[in-house]
Amino acid sequence: MAERDELMKDKLAPAGVDAEHAQAALDIDAILQVWRRKVFKRELGYRALSELGLPLELPQLDVLMAVWAPANEFGEDEGTETMVSTVAQRLHIDPSRASRVTSDLIGRGFLRRAVSQADARRTVLELTDEGLRIVEAVRTYKFLVLGSYLQDWTAEEIATFIPLLARFSHWSEVAACPGGLVTEEIAKLRTALADLGTTAD
Repeated sequence: MAERDELMKDKLAPAGVDAEHAQAALDIDAILQVWRRKVFKRELGYRALSELGLPLELPQLDVLMAVWAPANEFGEDEGTETMVSTVAQRLHIDPSRASRVTSDLIGRGFLRRAVSQADARRTVLELTDEGLRIVEAVRTYKFLVLGSYLQDWTAEEIATFIPLLARFSHWSEVAACPGGLVTEEIAKLRTALADLGTTAD
């Protein structure tokens, strides 16, 4: 593994990425890959549904959360009206899928349709009392688990970590438009791979 990492550092050097920052990229990527697999499996979400005994699937819980739209997750002002299209946008899912899931939740009494206060011709979605109880219970569960984990962190560690995590969360957007030597090295990679799939057996 160490030898492969050194080879990768050699490949990054022509783009101006020094060994220290190349190693940091390798370390961060390893952590993110493990984290991604855990997040993809939605371990915490499944645990919440199971331990709280909730009769829901994760996609249904996601829709309830999207209708409630906590500002720390969706970054919108409290009181913003939610339509089916809003749910689809917030969750990055197909509108038809959002429509199916919301209809099911309405049928089960966790959501209801209401008339928009801004435009009477528009139908909006609201949580019922039962839906709100679910959202509040799951969020409380999540923050009980996360908050208890963070109990061992010092105030200085938290104050350092959160701004850096927020900064790092935008890395793919910023890095999507590299310039200079990085762009040149990417062009070389593309050229080297240009013949893939063009040779018949």
